[in-house]
Amino acid sequence: MAYLLPITDDHFAWLLSDRAAQDGLRSPPGGVDEHGVLKMLRRATARLHAAGCHASWLIVDQHEVVGLCGFKRPANTAGAAEIGYGVAQSRRRQGYATMAVGLLIREVAETKAACRLLAETATSNLASQRVLERNGFSIDGVRQDAEDGELILWSRSVAP
Repeated sequence: MAYLLPITDDHFAWLLSDRAAQDGLRSPPGGVDEHGVLKMLRRATARLHAAGCHASWLIVDQHEVVGLCGFKRPANTAGAAEIGYGVAQSRRRQGYATMAVGLLIREVAETKAACRLLAETATSNLASQRVLERNGFSIDGVRQDAEDGELILWSRSVAP
């Protein structure tokens, strides 16, 4: 059964091959993500932790790290936080993203880390759109991004 494990800087060091694996964890074939992405997520997680927000997790199944998920920034003054998630290429289409977002919602409700969750998906990313729909997100609109093109804006409330 898959679960979320709070991510630490030691986890990032391991994922980036700076240190040996810890907690008995292993990487999937091909790794979790590209080093550039992992380095960016490491910096973002450090900023979250420095702000007192610990809403970043490894997605783990049978001691294998199959992905990562969490807040992109701490919740704003209205209690809304944007989430992001990603699953290793070799582990996609197995329900991990849907499960992880569901567990993230439950964790946020229990800890009261936010009262509303936000997300964005590319209009072409149907798999990610299904993940959000299956977890009760609704479309709020669209926006243009200079780098990613048209993005669909999603949100859902989080009840304790």
